[in-house]
Amino acid sequence: MSKYRYEVIIYWSDEDQAFIAEVPELPGCAADGQTYQEAVANIGTTIQDWIETAVELGRPVPEPKGRLMYA
Repeated sequence: MSKYRYEVIIYWSDEDQAFIAEVPELPGCAADGQTYQEAVANIGTTIQDWIETAVELGRPVPEPKGRLMYA
């Protein structure tokens, strides 16, 4: 599991036939897995890669806000 504290949304995709994990605070940051647990494990690596790439490109990295509120 990731050491980062970003909210992760996990859902089943019929189209992909996989669980999808998305991080709303990090645009484009998503991973998948054949099981829920695999998607959770994969998103930890993807979050780290997303942040490392943003830093290398000089782009801002948002501070984790925790649970987002939806209207």
